[in-house]
Amino acid sequence: MLQAIKGYYDHGKIVFEEKPVFDTKVPVLVIFLEEVTLTPKKGGITIGGLEGKVTIPDDFNDMVYLT
Repeated sequence: MLQAIKGYYDHGKIVFEEKPVFDTKVPVLVIFLEEVTLTPKKGGITIGGLEGKVTIPDDFNDMVYLT
């Protein structure tokens, strides 16, 4: 059975506005309803940053490595 309950997040705790029907440990999924703006870290990975620096041989999928 699934149950949806309204609540809010306050200083590291989730406070429900009503009591859940479960009385045992069950998995939950928490979705924050406000938009979050993520700022990229400087010096991180740049997409396409290795372009022209890495090559893959034409027979890459045919290569067999024995260990």
